[in-house]
Amino acid sequence: MRGLTEANLKKLAGSRSFDRGRGYLDAVTGVEVGDGWVTASVHGTERYEAELALDGPGGLSGECDCPYGMEGNFCKHLVALGLTVLAQRESLPRQRKAARDRAHDLDAWLSALSQPELLALLREEIDESKQLRRRLELRAASARGDLAAVRSRIRDLLDIGPFAQYGYVEYADARAYADQAGQAVSAISALTGSGRAADAIALARETMRLLAEAVESVDDSDGRLGQIGADLADACRAARPDPEELARWLVGHALGDTDEGLTDIDPLDYEDVLGEEGMGVLRKLAVEAWRANRRGWAEKYLMERLARAGGDVDAVIAVYAADLAPNGHTHLVIARELDTAGRPVEALSWAERGIREAEDLATVDTALVDHLCERYAQVARHADAVALRRDHFGARLSLLTYQQLRAAARAAECWPAEREAALALLRADAVRRREGWYGGPVLVDVLLDDKDTHAAWQAATDTGADDRQWLSLADQVRADRPADALGVYLRLTEPLLKQTGNDVYEQLVGLLLSIRDCHRSLGTEDEFAVYVANLRITQRRKRNLMRLMDEHGL
Repeated sequence: MRGLTEANLKKLAGSRSFDRGRGYLDAVTGVEVGDGWVTASVHGTERYEAELALDGPGGLSGECDCPYGMEGNFCKHLVALGLTVLAQRESLPRQRKAARDRAHDLDAWLSALSQPELLALLREEIDESKQLRRRLELRAASARGDLAAVRSRIRDLLDIGPFAQYGYVEYADARAYADQAGQAVSAISALTGSGRAADAIALARETMRLLAEAVESVDDSDGRLGQIGADLADACRAARPDPEELARWLVGHALGDTDEGLTDIDPLDYEDVLGEEGMGVLRKLAVEAWRANRRGWAEKYLMERLARAGGDVDAVIAVYAADLAPNGHTHLVIARELDTAGRPVEALSWAERGIREAEDLATVDTALVDHLCERYAQVARHADAVALRRDHFGARLSLLTYQQLRAAARAAECWPAEREAALALLRADAVRRREGWYGGPVLVDVLLDDKDTHAAWQAATDTGADDRQWLSLADQVRADRPADALGVYLRLTEPLLKQTGNDVYEQLVGLLLSIRDCHRSLGTEDEFAVYVANLRITQRRKRNLMRLMDEHGL
């Protein structure tokens, strides 16, 4: 009970569901208390069954069969149940004892019945419950080793028909389907226990295939069918299959050659069952598959897993090296593997090879460039770092690559010369600038970043700039060159006056404040007052704009 508090209920449900749950306290009926759990019916749009787990491994939790609860949420009905239990805290021990007494009385009554009476009772229940009948039929077939009957019953259990609407099992019905399908695991385990291990293995694999087909038509958001698949694999393990046969099946499953792709199965989890003989077969088959398809994702992953498990770094590298990406990313992965293995010289060599073999430095993995420059810096190879940054900048003219070149050149104490060469490239590129808000020449951006405002203004005047760059320029020169800045702000204001929307109005008011600052610096406040008065007349229908202007004293 320690985890059941109002604070925890609110944390699990959220403020809205918690508040709504308070309104359902009178709708909670039939509270039953067990060891660590409480159930009740909560009457909402319909009657829903809610259950709280009070002391589970994850703390307080709950399940409800309302639509919101079936999606995995802690709903208002669970809140109502929790608050009801808290209100009845003093009576809980008595209710728990009553539940135990009822269970004891039922057990005592059943124990006192004769075999004919028990059989009559069981037959009555079987007539009432089709699911109970199917479960018992399956157990009976397993007990007598009737593989054909077991297979038939399992097929019935995995049939989605009784649960599906229009050929698909919705989330609300998926749990009931999973509960029924899960009975197949018990039947297969029973076969193993009765000495029919080979039959259990064959049936487990067939069941996994059938379940994989069914899951395509089931909303298994909670992963229950995936867990059943894992349980089937465990049942297969318990049957101790032939190591070589198991190795072949595991490789086929890992490579997607089988249809049992319901759940992830790591072949290495079966090393104890495979033994030395089976693991040898597994490695042989994995290598053969990889050599036949070195670019296959599943083949590479299996080989990598086996190599890592064996601590064979060179084998891991061989897997990666067999399919090198043209942008150098794979070279970077190999370099990091070698660094981790304490082989820095080889790691550096692979990183440099990635740059040499890159088809185009403009598309090279930038993380490889960063990695290599960091390694150069660590061993004081500053000139090499500058050369790499220079080449990368030349291939990708951008503000970021310029900044990276600048940092490397400053560390090497050669920035002035590098800067002149970089700006020459950018001036040539400015002629080919793109139009648009983000399409201005990189030259203007880097000069602004260098705080060389005069050169940036001149470059924008000579080669053009986009609106974003002109706005940045105006902001930087406003204090010293208010007239130039004013011209920019007025020009940027004009198109906004023809648009609507709160975002537009915020941009417009920001520009008006900058225009006011320029007029104040120029001593022409009267001119600004006339400008604003005319603007208010022409824009008077834009109420949100008028409100924003009022808020800023415009």
